[in-house]
Amino acid sequence: MSARHPHYGLGLAAFGALAITPDTLFMRLSSMSGTQMVAWRGLATGLIFLTLWLVTRRAHLRADLAILCGPIGLAAVGLHACNAAAFTLGIANAPVSIVLFAVASMPVFAAVFAHVFAGEPAHRATWVTMAAVMAGIGIAVFGRDSSGVGLNTASFIGAAAGLAVAALLAATFVIFRHRPEVPILPVMGFGGLLTGSIAALVVGPAAMLQGHVWATLVSAALILPMSFVALSSATRHTAAVNVSLLMLLETVLGPVWVWAGIGEAMHMPELLGGIIVVGSLTLYILSMGRVQTAG
Repeated sequence: MSARHPHYGLGLAAFGALAITPDTLFMRLSSMSGTQMVAWRGLATGLIFLTLWLVTRRAHLRADLAILCGPIGLAAVGLHACNAAAFTLGIANAPVSIVLFAVASMPVFAAVFAHVFAGEPAHRATWVTMAAVMAGIGIAVFGRDSSGVGLNTASFIGAAAGLAVAALLAATFVIFRHRPEVPILPVMGFGGLLTGSIAALVVGPAAMLQGHVWATLVSAALILPMSFVALSSATRHTAAVNVSLLMLLETVLGPVWVWAGIGEAMHMPELLGGIIVVGSLTLYILSMGRVQTAG
C-alpha cells in the first residue's frame, strides 16, 4: 500500500471540520421544536452508526456488546445520549453563536477531567484558559439583551446547554482515551437511538412530521456521519492538535452560516466574547501541542 501524503490527515480533518459547520443552519431551517429535532437526529444518526458498526466490526460484535453492557460502556452510552439531547435543545432555544462558543470549551474540560479522574497533570495554561473561556462566554451572555446590557434568558440557556455539551463530550473522550476497548460506533449508535426514541415518544407520531423533515435529515443523516467519519479517520494520520484547531472552524463558521441563511446576526458583545473564546482556545491548543511534542 502506498504511503499517504503528509497533508492527507490535515485534508481529512479540514473536510470533516468544514462539513459540520452548516449543521446548525439546517437545524434552524427545519423549523422544528427541540424535542422533534432530538427525535429525528437521534434515530437517524443512531441507525447509521449502528449500521457502520455491524458492517465494520462483524467479527467483534459479541465482545463489543459485552463491553457495552458493563458499567463503563453504559456510562459512555448515557453520556452520548445526554450530549446529543443537550446540544439540540440548546440550539433550538438559544442563539447559535452562544451555544457553539460554549461547546468549544470541550478541550479544556477534557484536560480537567483527565486530571481529576485519571491523574494526568493539569498545566497552568489549562486553568488560565478555562478562566478566559468563561469570561468570554460571560461577556457574550450578559451583553445580549435588547438594551445591550444585562442577562438575556435565551443566551443563558444557550451557554448552559453548550457548557453541558462540552463537559459531556469531554467525559466521553476521556473514557475513549483511557478505556480504548470501548467501541465508539455502537456507543454513538445506541446513545442516539436512546435519546431519539425517548424524544419520539414524547413528541408523538403526528407531530414528528411537522416542520421541514428534509432539513433535519440532511443534518442528521448526511452532515453528522460524514464529518464524524472524516474527523475520526484524520486522528490516525495527523496530530490531535491539528484536528482540535480545525474543529474550531465550526465555532467560527457555524454562526456565519446561520446569519447568511436566515439572518440571525451576532451582537457586538457576542463578537467580543467569541473572539476571546476562540483566541484563548487556539493559544491553549497550540501550547499543549508544543508540550506534547517536547514530551
